Amino acid sequence: MIKRQAVIVGGGPAGLAAALRMKENGIDDILILEREHLPGGILRQCIHDGFGLTRFEESLSGPEYAQRFIDRANEAGIECWTDCTVLDVSKDKVVTAVSKVHGFLQISAQAVLLTMGCRERTRGALATPGTRPSGVYTAGVAQAYINLQNIMVGKEVVILGSGDIGLIMARRLTLEGAHVKGVYEVQPYPNGLPRNIEQCLNDYHIPLHLSHTVIEIRGRERLSSVVVAACDEHFRPIPGTEEEIPCDTLILSVGLIPENELTLGAGIELDPRTRGAFVDENCQTAVPGIFAAGNVLHVHDLVDFVSLEAEALADSAARYLKEGGLTPCPLTVVAGSDVGHVIPQKVSGTKDFTLWLRVRRPLNGVSVVVRQGGRELLRKKMRKALPAEMIQLSIKAQKLTQDADVEVSVE
Repeated sequence: MIKRQAVIVGGGPAGLAAALRMKENGIDDILILEREHLPGGILRQCIHDGFGLTRFEESLSGPEYAQRFIDRANEAGIECWTDCTVLDVSKDKVVTAVSKVHGFLQISAQAVLLTMGCRERTRGALATPGTRPSGVYTAGVAQAYINLQNIMVGKEVVILGSGDIGLIMARRLTLEGAHVKGVYEVQPYPNGLPRNIEQCLNDYHIPLHLSHTVIEIRGRERLSSVVVAACDEHFRPIPGTEEEIPCDTLILSVGLIPENELTLGAGIELDPRTRGAFVDENCQTAVPGIFAAGNVLHVHDLVDFVSLEAEALADSAARYLKEGGLTPCPLTVVAGSDVGHVIPQKVSGTKDFTLWLRVRRPLNGVSVVVRQGGRELLRKKMRKALPAEMIQLSIKAQKLTQDADVEVSVE
């Protein structure tokens, strides 16, 4: 049994940022466990720019953004074991892992930081009817083939879903010589950031079809065509609107799911809205000493926010290690009307905190309102609120009392 002060599961942007901040806070015994051959997470395959505008105030590519943290971690002497897969995290903070170099190992930690990121929803999750030919990829897999392996995935492409990775891949495939026939989105609004709609679709004259979905996949060894149809307000295909589109590749960009198998294994309850753990203002889960941040907690729109959230987690985890515990958080934060989810779900009411939330649907000329026991704590007017964009609200502790829950709603 190996003993460590802090074990970080995942060496992506959240894990690296958390490790560096903990080191700055005087915690030296830190171990990062990363299952890939290199640290950096998904950023290694994101060769487009636009990262770092908030965190570094300059535009970087994904590998450039990750390398800044990797270089600083190496300079700080932070241990990172790559090719190391974590199999289990127990309630008593014992991490079980298997490594190419270190073999089977168990690590007893004083604090465990969960920063595993998220995974893509697949065709199986959609239950799309049809045959099972080659040529059907999730957007992230297609991105890895093209950017990391230099393998072209197809020439005649249809994209299902308007998530940011799918939009970026529409542009990437076009630049590599493929013909992207269209992006089809089941919702009546796009799910990607406005800047990606403009830069990846409009600039390249790629059509976006809202309230449309793929209802059948055709082909034997290789995909030959897909059937698309318009959808009603209940997302059901409208008879008579079917259209067969010949193609050799279907890219799925239909949502991300926090990678929470280890979280569940530790007996930690998940929030059905975020599909991540319930956490308090310290990013601590219901199990004392186990923390979560980044895309494993809730899916972010920008990696800069992942890093900032992980640094806030690290501050709390360092306090936990030094003080042996953190202030209890008895107040519940409730997501009200038109709020999809809100993080954190618990607050103490004794210190300032930041709320992270998303709206359920596109809204214009609205206000995001925070109330406690009928008292208005904060009102933020917004010209436009989109589900694709995270909203941050800073709440002062002096406005809070200990006698009622906090509710966030859109009016």
